[in-house]
Amino acid sequence: MGISADELSAGLARVCARVGLGALSLAPQRLTGGAVMESWRFGAGDAAHVLRRAPSLAFMEGRPYGHGVEAALIEAARAKGVTAPEVVAVLEEADGLGSGFVMRALPGTADPKVILGCDDPDGLLREAARDLARIHSLRQSDVPEGVPVMDYRAAIADLKAQFVDAGGDRPIIALGLRWLEDNCPPEVEPVLNHGDYRMGNLLVEGSRLTGVLDWEIAHFGDRHEDLAFGCMAVWRFARHDRPALGLGSIEDYIAAYEDEAGVTVDPARFRFWTIYRTVWWALGCLKMAAQWRSGADRMLERVVISRRTSEQELDLLLLLEEDAPEEELERPVWLARVDPATRGEASPQELALAVAEWLDTVKDSMVGHDRFQWAVARNALRIVAREHLGVVQVAQDLDLARALLAGQKGLNTPRVLSGLRRDALVKLAVDIPKYPALRHALKKWTGVE
Repeated sequence: MGISADELSAGLARVCARVGLGALSLAPQRLTGGAVMESWRFGAGDAAHVLRRAPSLAFMEGRPYGHGVEAALIEAARAKGVTAPEVVAVLEEADGLGSGFVMRALPGTADPKVILGCDDPDGLLREAARDLARIHSLRQSDVPEGVPVMDYRAAIADLKAQFVDAGGDRPIIALGLRWLEDNCPPEVEPVLNHGDYRMGNLLVEGSRLTGVLDWEIAHFGDRHEDLAFGCMAVWRFARHDRPALGLGSIEDYIAAYEDEAGVTVDPARFRFWTIYRTVWWALGCLKMAAQWRSGADRMLERVVISRRTSEQELDLLLLLEEDAPEEELERPVWLARVDPATRGEASPQELALAVAEWLDTVKDSMVGHDRFQWAVARNALRIVAREHLGVVQVAQDLDLARALLAGQKGLNTPRVLSGLRRDALVKLAVDIPKYPALRHALKKWTGVE
């Protein structure tokens, strides 16, 4: 549900009075980030707190558990020594704020740009591995009922259903789904998975971990899923060269985790879950546009995040092509050049670029969440400006996707890999040309720096 500043403050005042936090001393301010939930920082008494809430009650429909269970999960993790925030209140209907809970604010930042420039990334990586191992020490008896246990095959089938609902026309995602079906490992004893353990959800002060955030998709499953997710290329941000959380090597991350958890990590399972979560996040990005269209959340971020699907398609192909035959790996990739119009009236791309450039002139007048929205709006316009007729469809091929999903074609089919490489490069160059993995893929596939 949409909420005004006055309604938010009034609701928080009711919550604070109900649980004895004192009167509001600092008006709520929207925090940046958060692909799904909202976060608001406010003061009560002499302490700072954070409200975490759903943008609408519709966002909570179909979820396996609500914010009450999520809050209890966080407290259970704290009891195991995990660096998690203290939950002080779960929202009630009478509070008038929808669904959510209030936590004590922790020091530090979740901004990856700041964190990845810390003085001791190796030490921070070890702390992250320690906390992840402690999360994985929780069993079903440690948490409230309602936290799901992952059925691997059912999870893959769900992704496949999401893919079909979204059009089923993305060949690279289809290839990934088929690979998952063909390579699903046997299930192991389930441990609590945070589900979103990666840079952006870790709070850090200096080089010290101060909080593990965003527990909304926690579930019981294979520990390798959590380990792999944080090592995906997308969560390295500007440090593509440091694959573990953008902080260091996967080998060091796993070694620190194994020391704390007392287990041995299986490389094959690690690869399976890296591919699984890459498909998962590709479809998650794709769904953002549908959520915006439905009206469940009309935030600008939704439509822009949907274009990040192309990041995951490129990353997924880089992972999958390890299984391709040598002759297909060596087949050249040809990129056609598209020159922009230089005559006549301004094109739609030029109009979008002009507005984006104007937005650059008003940057300094934006503060708080408005500044974040300004950046999202500018990025959206630049995507439109880069897009030429036909480019948006380049990565969409229903017939090829169906053949790949059915196993009728694959990486050993002549010219399939080279065509997918070309399409992934072209689409990502439109959507997010600064994505670090794009430069890596260009050099690997075309020799171009």
